[in-house]
Amino acid sequence: MTDQNRSQWDLCRFIKTLTYFEVFPVLNWVQQLIPGRPKDNQDKPNGGRNMGVILVAGATGGVGKRVVRRLREQGYKFRCLVRDIEKARLVLGNDVDLVDGDITIPETLNSLVMGNVESVICCTSVRVQPVEGDTADRSKYYQGVKFYLPEIVGDTPENVEYRGVKNLVEAAKKYLPTAGEKLIFNFTQPTDELKNIWGALDDVVMGGVSASSFQILENTALFSGNVSTANSGGFASVRTKNFSPPFDLSGYEGVKLRVKGDGQRYKIFLRTESTWDGVGYSYSFDTVANTWIDITIPFANLVPVFRAKIVKDAPKIDSSKVCSFQLMLSKFEYDGALNPKFTPGSFALQLESIKAYGGESLPQFVLISSAGVTRPGRPGINLDEEPPAVRLNDQLGGILTWKLKGEDSLRSSGIPYTIIRPCALTEDAGGKEFIFEQGDNIRGKISREDIAELCIQLIQKTKARNLTFEVKEGANTANSVDLQELFSKLQPDK
Repeated sequence: MTDQNRSQWDLCRFIKTLTYFEVFPVLNWVQQLIPGRPKDNQDKPNGGRNMGVILVAGATGGVGKRVVRRLREQGYKFRCLVRDIEKARLVLGNDVDLVDGDITIPETLNSLVMGNVESVICCTSVRVQPVEGDTADRSKYYQGVKFYLPEIVGDTPENVEYRGVKNLVEAAKKYLPTAGEKLIFNFTQPTDELKNIWGALDDVVMGGVSASSFQILENTALFSGNVSTANSGGFASVRTKNFSPPFDLSGYEGVKLRVKGDGQRYKIFLRTESTWDGVGYSYSFDTVANTWIDITIPFANLVPVFRAKIVKDAPKIDSSKVCSFQLMLSKFEYDGALNPKFTPGSFALQLESIKAYGGESLPQFVLISSAGVTRPGRPGINLDEEPPAVRLNDQLGGILTWKLKGEDSLRSSGIPYTIIRPCALTEDAGGKEFIFEQGDNIRGKISREDIAELCIQLIQKTKARNLTFEVKEGANTANSVDLQELFSKLQPDK
């Protein structure tokens, strides 16, 4: 291609850029009318929703299927670990992400199961049913009113409640993000959603001829292209569509990038305005050719910029409403100063992830255990007053004993966690007040519906971190529940 051809401004690419970022909505409407053109039915990116995945283990059980329903209703990204995908579809439907695996077989807990997971809700349990049998839908077991003499069927409590939980904990430890970090983009685990967020925004919008692309490869993203200073241009960039609602990163210190570059100096922009050409908060960073490095960017170090000029009277970034991200290679720094490491021509920047860092640590692993796990063999226990699981612990293969060992494997793992010990589970509608205690002495009942909702709430509450507690329902209906207040009265595990 000759220099003359390379310097010709591309009107079609200009219109394509404006259309992709919906600068003028009428352009998108007109393009949708063109025969044969693919329709853009993608939802707007949602920064209010976790970009990472919540893994639900035991997703087809009495509590697990309710957790799945709530995650779906509340717009979370989640994945269900199941042993039989076809059977699971009958319980959970066809619109959920199902992965085949078994917590008792550690080699099945691989990257396909654990990749991009930022929290785990473990609802697994050994299968218990009445000795005389049950209906296909386990109505005797679930109805929770009449007591039927129980027996274990299938795998043993040791395998499921202890070894299986331990396997899942060890797998989670390998894949969960560092405590206090929030995964914003994980390019090592590409998704269709991720591929539809980023688009090129080059100096064609200013009359230039630079060209870039953003490709999601097998384990990384690649921002690459050719930057030219022809036609008074000199920058290439990629930018996300606006997130609605935006990311709320107010509890974090800044963002962290994992990159491998070509030795040039790049910029990142965070924007808090959905306008096309507003103020962006910028940070310049140097790369080391062919070397993976971490770039740590405190929010306090971001510079408010409008078209490469520093906006001196702009406020500090409002990290509670980050609506877009942008990466750029430019010949300019700020206020007319040149980028000292800029070289026109081809460039390449690989990315593994963008995260927020420095936040308060949230529970990353929620385990549903059982009230009564410490009571078998405890001196002074009157078995006649205890729930069936305590009285029949030995006959049921030591079910509570192994549940306690499963708890211990999580407590010793270093993963921020919450362990719930519900009293007898029922099929009631729920909605009652919660009564939390510690010391494993309470008796009572609680709806599976309430436990499912509690699980989801826990992964958002800092004060629930590293707690083990028992829970039962109270007599009164709860119009609202202040979980942070309830958790503040509990003592963290030592």
